[in-house]
Amino acid sequence: MATADAFVPVAVTRRSGFDESIHFGAAVVLGPSGDIEYAAGDPAVLIYPRSSNKPLQAVAMVRAGLALPADLLALVCASHDGTPMHLAAARRILAGVGLDESALGNTADLPLNDAAAESVLRSGGGRTALQMNCSGKHGGMLATCVINDWTRDGYLAVDHPLQAAITATIDELSAEPHAHIGVDGCGAPAHAFSLIGLARALRAVATGAAGAAGDLVYAAMAAHPEMVGGEGRDVTLLMRHIPGMIAKDGADGVFVAALRDGRSIALKVADGSDRARPPLMLALLDHVGIDVSQVAPLVASRILGHGAPVGDVRALVP
Repeated sequence: MATADAFVPVAVTRRSGFDESIHFGAAVVLGPSGDIEYAAGDPAVLIYPRSSNKPLQAVAMVRAGLALPADLLALVCASHDGTPMHLAAARRILAGVGLDESALGNTADLPLNDAAAESVLRSGGGRTALQMNCSGKHGGMLATCVINDWTRDGYLAVDHPLQAAITATIDELSAEPHAHIGVDGCGAPAHAFSLIGLARALRAVATGAAGAAGDLVYAAMAAHPEMVGGEGRDVTLLMRHIPGMIAKDGADGVFVAALRDGRSIALKVADGSDRARPPLMLALLDHVGIDVSQVAPLVASRILGHGAPVGDVRALVP
C-alpha cells in the first residue's frame, strides 16, 4: 500500500503570489523501449488506479466478445460527463443486448458536468445510475455478460466470470499480479497494483502489445476523446491536441497516458488532489519531447479568488 516515503513534492499551488499548498506524489515515465526514463518518488508504489483501469477492463470485455462501434467502446473506457450525448450512448450499449438502464448495477449519481447536473435538478430529477460517470463501463459489462450467457446477477462480484476475466487481463497487461482488490466508487472491483504497472498496462494498449482487442480500444479512445471525458475535461483536451496519445484520468489524483511509439506516463498525487494532475502531466509530456504548447493553456489548473483567477498550480518536477 502507499507509504509516505514513496512520495516527493511534485506540484505547488500559488494564490495571489503566495505559495499556499505543496502536493506530494509519484510519477514514472517509460521510453519507447519500455524502460524507465524518469521517475519521481517510488515508481513501484502500490495504488488503486481507479478509473484509469477502465481501458484495461475494456480490453478484457472485447476479448470476451464485446463488439461495439468505436464511439460506444470509448464510452466503456470513460468517466463521462453525463451530458445527453453520453447518456444516449450508454442507452445504445444496453439496447444492443435488449436491456435498459434499470439493469445497471452502478451507484446512482448526478452528472459530473455542472451544467448537466443543474439541468437535472431544475427539472426535478435526481441521482440515477445512468447519469453516473461509470455507466458506460457498466453497460459494457452487462453486454459482455449477455453475449457470454453469464448471469447478470452479481456481475460486480470479484469471482463472477466477467470480473475474473478482467482481473486476468489487468495482471497480464500490467505484467505483475495485482496486490489487492477493493470496491470502487461505482461498485465494481478496484484492482491495486504498482504505478509502473499502470504505465506498462496502458502502454500495451497503445503499442499493440495487448493484441487485437487492445487495438480496438486504442482506436476508439483516440477517435472519440469526447466520449472518454467530455468537452472541457483535461483528459479529452489532451487526447484531442496530442495526436496518437490515449489517456485516462482516475479518482484520487491518478492519471496515465501512452503513445503509439511506446512512451508512457503514470502519476499519482498522494493527497488525492485532482488539481495537481494536469500541470504534472503537462510537465512530464514536455519532458519526453511532446509539444504541449497548444493544450497547456486549456488544461491549466487555475486558482480562483472571488470567482476570478488569482493563482495556479505548477509542477515541481521533472
